[in-house]
Amino acid sequence: MTFKTTSKRSVTKPASNPNFRRTSRRRTDKPAKPKGPTKVIIFNKPFNTLTQFTGEPNDSTLADFIPVKDVYAAGRLDKDSEGLLVLTNDGILQARLTQPKSKSPKVYWVQVEGIPSDEAVKQLREGVELNDGWTLPAGVEIMEEPQLWERNPPIRHRPSVPTTWLAITLEEGRNRQVRRMTAAIGHPTLRLVRYQMAGWTVEGLQPGEWKEVSPPQKQ
Repeated sequence: MTFKTTSKRSVTKPASNPNFRRTSRRRTDKPAKPKGPTKVIIFNKPFNTLTQFTGEPNDSTLADFIPVKDVYAAGRLDKDSEGLLVLTNDGILQARLTQPKSKSPKVYWVQVEGIPSDEAVKQLREGVELNDGWTLPAGVEIMEEPQLWERNPPIRHRPSVPTTWLAITLEEGRNRQVRRMTAAIGHPTLRLVRYQMAGWTVEGLQPGEWKEVSPPQKQ
């Protein structure tokens, strides 16, 4: 992940130091390779857990589940979303997994309120307009209800309102994008589970469980 900071403050040459050189205050921090072996961890993030190792008192964080040091999440997953989170100590890999130009697809299983029409599904596929611009085309399929763990707490059940499960594949990752996309077509998201990211899936992991996996060959 790349961070760039620029200061516009002028620098005055001190008269008392004839060896003083005018230097630029512009600095670029580039993603770095780890000093040791690359570590990759996949984690099934429970509902109501932050995708960071610190938080406010009583917050559930990654530190409650993962004892491995110097690994950081590749991308975010909202506190009220569940499923696959990838962590690594490799800054270059982290950037590659999260930058839109890498086109690393992410698959979400999404339970929405109501039954979307064919036209609504088409809108999701072709792109919908959000307050930060149009979304890229997405893969969207109606799916059978998946066999998942029980969410704690469960979603509010209303017998008079049907729900639908969608498999949504994105190659971008804006803040709360899936939820905003389904709301834009009139079908609010009730439950959101990230199932797959860059070839890894959450299969075999219960909420709060993690395992170390081999890094991808392309570095």
